[in-house]
Amino acid sequence: MARHLCGLLLALLVASVAHARSAPPAAYELTVGASRLALLIPPREFASDAVLREWVQRSAGIVARYYRRFPVSAVRIIVIPVDGDGIQGGSTFGQPAPLIRIRVGRAVTAAALRNDWVLVHEMVHLALPDVGEAHAWLAEGLAVYVEGVARVQAGNRSIEDVFAEEQRSMPRGMPSGPAAGLDQDHSWGRTYWGGAMFCLLADVQIHERTHNRRGLQDALQAVLRATGGIIEDRDINQVFATADAAVGVPVLSELYARMKDSDYAPDLPGLWRSLGVESDGGGIRIVDQAPLAAIRQAIFRPTPP
Repeated sequence: MARHLCGLLLALLVASVAHARSAPPAAYELTVGASRLALLIPPREFASDAVLREWVQRSAGIVARYYRRFPVSAVRIIVIPVDGDGIQGGSTFGQPAPLIRIRVGRAVTAAALRNDWVLVHEMVHLALPDVGEAHAWLAEGLAVYVEGVARVQAGNRSIEDVFAEEQRSMPRGMPSGPAAGLDQDHSWGRTYWGGAMFCLLADVQIHERTHNRRGLQDALQAVLRATGGIIEDRDINQVFATADAAVGVPVLSELYARMKDSDYAPDLPGLWRSLGVESDGGGIRIVDQAPLAAIRQAIFRPTPP
């Protein structure tokens, strides 16, 4: 697939750039369970490599908590220095071997790294097989949605912050017309936040139909076990069949059939109210007496390391 070719060309480019430099990057090996993370940091670009190592270790631990393992057995993480003091985006590739490139401001602070979402987002990509560019909404939507849930479960983000972001941004994922199914509309909002909306709906519905015994997290763990994640190609229907079998209800297949080529627009404000999420003077108030409060609690319940 195109992503595989890009990954190969990118790996060759990175190797040639590193060879051309007088000083090779500092190389650190980190471990999460049985997985090895090779972290490459250009020399003399940052005040401290130690805070970058802590950031990578923490982000990997958050993802491993959600999936009960780190998604791949080995991955290279290449830090690209840029101007500024924040994390400015990343890219993840599965072939010829798992690789993450992430752009980090030379003046980045420890506080910015603690609050970063970008690396968790990129690491979540490692857990889903390549379903093709036509279904990029699933890869990006999962990364958006799981990042928020996983960080709350690990104590790295507040649930109020997650839902505040959803209320600001998820309406951008609504269909804009009759030809705006998830497989048809490849705009930024529909891809990232339409995909995240699909994941939220699926998570809630799985919990409802299994009487809170299973959720999207269980389905995604099963997909990772069955496929090995980004290193493999899979048909999207095959992915959903595997996920549905793991939780015992065909929520994902049914929701995909409903949203892939239609302008279905769910009542997001009503869903948030049912979950016990209410706007409160510019902030978010969590209400535990709401009809689906137990489902919200189960989705975000803290997980062990």
